[in-house]
Amino acid sequence: QVQLVESGGGLVQAGGSLRLSCAASGSRFSIAVMGWYRQAPGKQRELVAVITPGYTTNYADSAKGRFTISRDNTKKTVYLQMNSLKPEDTAVYYCRWTSPLMESYWGQGTQVTVSS
Repeated sequence: QVQLVESGGGLVQAGGSLRLSCAASGSRFSIAVMGWYRQAPGKQRELVAVITPGYTTNYADSAKGRFTISRDNTKKTVYLQMNSLKPEDTAVYYCRWTSPLMESYWGQGTQVTVSS
């Protein structure tokens, strides 16, 4: 069992920045693919960014150039630096842990609200 605890959400004005953190339990963090997803009201959950154990990253088109995903294996934490935030970035942001055998866990989510 892996527990994920997200933090760093909040209310920010358009154009501002936030840094989300997701701390994982367990000993297999370094071999897991870590991802950030978001779900806005009335919409499906969507991928924002992922980072592999080899530090390869991939971003949704909406996140490219504004968001940066990173990981610190010593702290078992994945981060999402979000810059130039827009009102359409408002959503609950979720962290996801996925093992090489496709075992997967989700965090409880953190609310990000961007005001115009």
